[in-house]
Amino acid sequence: MMSCFKHTEPTEDELAAFHRDGFIAYPDAMKDDYREALIEEVLSPNPIAHFLSISDKERADLDTPTRYFVRPWDDRGPLSDALIDEPLITSLLEATVGPDYHFCHSSMNLAMRGAEAGRFHQDHHHWNHDNPINLAERERYYIQVLYYPNGFTQGDRSLIVVPGSHRVSPTKDTAERLLTGELDDEAGRKLEAIHLELSPGSFVYLNARMYHGFDPKPIDSPQPFRIFLIDIFKEAGPPHRYTQEIPQSWRDKASPERLKLYDREPYTETCWIDG
Repeated sequence: MMSCFKHTEPTEDELAAFHRDGFIAYPDAMKDDYREALIEEVLSPNPIAHFLSISDKERADLDTPTRYFVRPWDDRGPLSDALIDEPLITSLLEATVGPDYHFCHSSMNLAMRGAEAGRFHQDHHHWNHDNPINLAERERYYIQVLYYPNGFTQGDRSLIVVPGSHRVSPTKDTAERLLTGELDDEAGRKLEAIHLELSPGSFVYLNARMYHGFDPKPIDSPQPFRIFLIDIFKEAGPPHRYTQEIPQSWRDKASPERLKLYDREPYTETCWIDG
């Protein structure tokens, strides 16, 4: 198995950026041979290969003609599976969350030409619900690792981040007020949107309490589709939204260390209420 990344440990400056800004961007992080093999692996399964092979006219008849989305992403090959506990990812999680964290879930997404923009949002779902469990879990870490094997340019399905917005307590209208200046004091800085540009093989390590969005993919984009893979980890505790049931096939091949990442309850519609 080839290793994934060019580095195995975060620097002190990178960790400081995570706590200050709410994210770390890692441009061109993947080794070239790994990146190329990963793209081939992700695009090879028959449902995905078929989606990409049909004509634009045929795709227009689908429910989501500009997007291919899978969650949970159970059908992972060995190269994508290796990302879950690759040394750099493990080091980042231990340095930010601490030793007690779990794998939550994963998804994969292809954004085709014409895909729409995504508004500012934060994905720490305990802030969106008011059960006792949610109130108790709000300040705990929920980490998203966003992988872009074929990268993106500004304005072409590019990730938009608002550094420092992880310090703002989310409310129903926070997204709308984010860039008005009303929340700058709470954030301790001027909140501004940054449209990232990341080369192929990049990833972003993100505090899911931070507000982010993404640009549309122009119909005339030179890139036919953007690949987006995401692994999500949560601080040890009750299920988070979408905490997936771990397939038995994953458990059968897991190391003892990997099994610890899976040692949690999955999300159900009543788990927060029953808990």
